[in-house]
Amino acid sequence: MSETNPSLSLSDPHAAGATTLQKIGLAIFGAGLVWMVVALTGNLTISSEMFLMTALPLIFGGAFVYFYALYRGTLPGIRNDGIMFSSINTRGAAGWITGVVLTGLYICLYWYPEKLEGLVRAMDPLSLMISGQNANQWFLYGTVYSSAILIMGIKAIVKYRHSRYQILRTSSIIFFQLILAYAIPQLLKKFNEPEFYFSYFWPLKPEYFYPQKLEVFWNNPGTLGRFMALWGIGMSFIAVPLLTYYFGKRWYCSWVCGCGGLANTAGDPFRHLSNKSLSAWKFERWMIHSVLVFITVTTGLLWANSAYGGELLGTWSYEFSKMYGFLIGAAFSGVIGVGFYPILGTRVWCRFGCPQAAILGILQKYFSRFRITVNGGQCISCGNCSTYCEMGIDVKWYAQRGQNVIRASCVGCGMCSTVCPRGVLYLENGKIDSRYNDDPLNTLL
Repeated sequence: MSETNPSLSLSDPHAAGATTLQKIGLAIFGAGLVWMVVALTGNLTISSEMFLMTALPLIFGGAFVYFYALYRGTLPGIRNDGIMFSSINTRGAAGWITGVVLTGLYICLYWYPEKLEGLVRAMDPLSLMISGQNANQWFLYGTVYSSAILIMGIKAIVKYRHSRYQILRTSSIIFFQLILAYAIPQLLKKFNEPEFYFSYFWPLKPEYFYPQKLEVFWNNPGTLGRFMALWGIGMSFIAVPLLTYYFGKRWYCSWVCGCGGLANTAGDPFRHLSNKSLSAWKFERWMIHSVLVFITVTTGLLWANSAYGGELLGTWSYEFSKMYGFLIGAAFSGVIGVGFYPILGTRVWCRFGCPQAAILGILQKYFSRFRITVNGGQCISCGNCSTYCEMGIDVKWYAQRGQNVIRASCVGCGMCSTVCPRGVLYLENGKIDSRYNDDPLNTLL
């Protein structure tokens, strides 16, 4: 519950702002960030072990104190009040600065890792403990990435604590990121097994189906190489169609994938910035399927070249795969996909570039039991559903007409249902032939 303002002044002398406890949390969090900046410069005057024992607890502890103070005493339910007046959440100066900083960090990570050497070395003790090896920029990235999902995931659970679906979904995201995408790949290196991310597969992780990579897995002297090869193939071509048939693309995009995990936790304050225009939708359809064609052709060329002993295309097919890795794997999914959160919204990569999302979307559109059903008679046209759809779907358009929402781009995050004040929208599964109810978009992706 909000505190009563005791002032009788018509012009409130007490400017709105953070409470004392919130300020304390922010100060602790800021102190941790200062340590990170000092480590980045390479001027640490303490050991790496001492750095980890101070910087990380300050960051985690400060964040948790702030979240506790933010939601303490409030009733369960959506709290998006004031978001349209926040500079960082409305493409204001703070938003642009944040976007530039994030983009710059990603550029350094991918192409100038030596600029992060001080911070990488500060991670050595943690890396040695988990993987038995010194840290590199990717271990640093994985640690920061996973920490962001954990911290902001806990915030999301508290914020949406009135919704069982959001609690379970966010908990799933945290689990799969921390265990399958962070801890297990590092532990595998400690036991001399190939580094492998069990929550990613072709075409999102295309190299797992490249012939040279499968050969490495299959011939690995360790015990898990062949299992990894079979896992990647089985998940890509058996589990994906089967799970999408029963649950839609939400089983992966909103419950498992780390890209969607970061978008729905750290990126949650920016979800309303997604472009809802018709032109954006048309560009989305063209762009995401072009990326899918790109990686499919690339993979096919690599297999064709391998079948002919490398004599068919020479090294050209490998150059093609390197180009895909640079343009799509690094520049698009990383630099633009995350760096542009405060400018373009949180699902830029998932919406416009992810080839995995493209495949899941086609399956969801035509071969899935999933749909968002609508009780149109209860819709008051408030627009919350459309505003907070991170995929740019004009959900209100469907709700006003009482038509089920069946879109290839929908990731089933359930936020449209969560923010609806009238209970109009429901995420459901049912018979495929009963999904459409006079939807004029039923022939479009």
